[in-house]
Amino acid sequence: MGSCLGCLLGPSKEVGALPIETPFKMSSPMPSWPSGDGFADGSIDLGGLEVRQISEFAKVWATGEGGEGDLGATFFAPSSVPDGFFALGSYAEPNNRPLFGWVLVAKDTSGGGGGGSLARPVDYSLVWSSESSNVKRDGNGYFWLPVAPEGYRAAGHIVTGTPEKPSLDASRCVRSDFTEDCESDSQIWTSSGQDGVDVHGLRPSVRGTRALGVWVGTFAARPNSSSGGPPALACLKNKSSNLSSMPNRRQVQAIAQAYSPWVYFHPDEPYLPSSVSWFFDNGGLLYQKGNATATRVDSTGSNLPQGGSNDGEYWLDLPSDRDGRDRVAKGDLAGAEANLHVKPMLGGTFTDVAVWMFYPFNGPARAKVGLINVKLGRIGEHVGDWEHVTLRVSNLTGELWRVYFSEHSGGSWVDASLLEYRDGRPVAYASLNGHAFYPKAGLVLQGDARLGIGIRNDTARGVEMDTGARFGIVSAEYLGASNDAVSEPPWLNYMREWGPKISYDVAEELAKLGRFLPRKLRRALEDLVKGLPEEVLGEEGPTGPKVKASWDMDETVKS
Repeated sequence: MGSCLGCLLGPSKEVGALPIETPFKMSSPMPSWPSGDGFADGSIDLGGLEVRQISEFAKVWATGEGGEGDLGATFFAPSSVPDGFFALGSYAEPNNRPLFGWVLVAKDTSGGGGGGSLARPVDYSLVWSSESSNVKRDGNGYFWLPVAPEGYRAAGHIVTGTPEKPSLDASRCVRSDFTEDCESDSQIWTSSGQDGVDVHGLRPSVRGTRALGVWVGTFAARPNSSSGGPPALACLKNKSSNLSSMPNRRQVQAIAQAYSPWVYFHPDEPYLPSSVSWFFDNGGLLYQKGNATATRVDSTGSNLPQGGSNDGEYWLDLPSDRDGRDRVAKGDLAGAEANLHVKPMLGGTFTDVAVWMFYPFNGPARAKVGLINVKLGRIGEHVGDWEHVTLRVSNLTGELWRVYFSEHSGGSWVDASLLEYRDGRPVAYASLNGHAFYPKAGLVLQGDARLGIGIRNDTARGVEMDTGARFGIVSAEYLGASNDAVSEPPWLNYMREWGPKISYDVAEELAKLGRFLPRKLRRALEDLVKGLPEEVLGEEGPTGPKVKASWDMDETVKS
């Protein structure tokens, strides 16, 4: 990366090197993947446009303030680009994290008929420069938009450290039929004032198992003086709809063993996970509306109603006797399994492995109201709980790039460089009673953290589960009818609720709990609880994995 950024930008913001100056490396070497067709081969042909990931960069320009941690950001050009390949744009990353990223470079493999899949820009237009900005910086930076010829689109900005326009050979534009629309991803850097700029990553606007948009790794810059609107840049498109870069079944097994997380439960956690078959074998019951007699469910769920929708006609429950209910509610950690759903994402350039865990029971919620912790009685309790962590693995290199942590009705993606690891695999913390997943131990408050009012999500290192040691692949639709095809267990296609609707008056429960609180805090607690989704309130048992929006979509897309 060249000179010390902390030295160039001055000592007042940071003593010594910034995190960005240290490239992130996994603690364990890359696995030797089982043989297969195209997974981790280094390149993917999108039907006339071959792409490769470049993770080696040359620093072009850096800022020393603004953005995450007020430490600024650094902007890079891809280096060591293979012969015949061309840059599509520059790369940017906040300074408060280790250098870890990539951009795609591309090569025209279309044969040239009707115009190649790549073309030189006809010019560049200046999007923003730091010349009139007061931000602390390493010299001046200039952000350029390639002006695409007719029928082509630009896929990234080019950053320079001088006011001269980049060479027309510094980048390529992409033929429009190889592109999809983009939207802003996470913020990379921002500087305030009329002369400032907002820099975001880019991702395809439409994302899912059948969507063809490809993540390029470039960024969009919007000056503060400009009006809003979608980015003027495009993502790529897998025009061939080819999934040959997806892992075969043996490679999926290797991915799971290499990256599946260690899960830590809170030391006080009474409600642990189990396998689905253990839940059924130990008395899990199926109820049907209008029928008072429950049915014992067999080990695989073969006598559960299949398909359809969550119409309220059926639900599952714990054993009917009190001893059985109490015992099964506590789960069976010794025999618990992770259930893997494997799916293509971002035009088949990534594999998402959703690691689903089942809990027979979700415990009651707890609230923090100022300095007071309040147990919420029955609020938050429900039979059956499904939570998951999703691994996003590059089909170009086989590297783990991001992990998604499901958190009740939401969740968040975390870059691999920011995770905690054990034996080379990421760590996930399950919250006390509610089982939401977080990347770090501690307290996450679901509510108004500024006022110190919210539902507590406490995580700490207690008993553990190695999901890489006990897992089963329950679905991988992209494998189709091949010899690698996955036979889905019947319980996966049960679309109704995994617990009964709990009938209680939330207002009455709150009245019991709030009589010891000052009036102002009592009202704040009432407002907090009333605004929670049913999944957190615990009024109904949840549906299974296949009913969730994330089954066919990107984790951050809600249907």
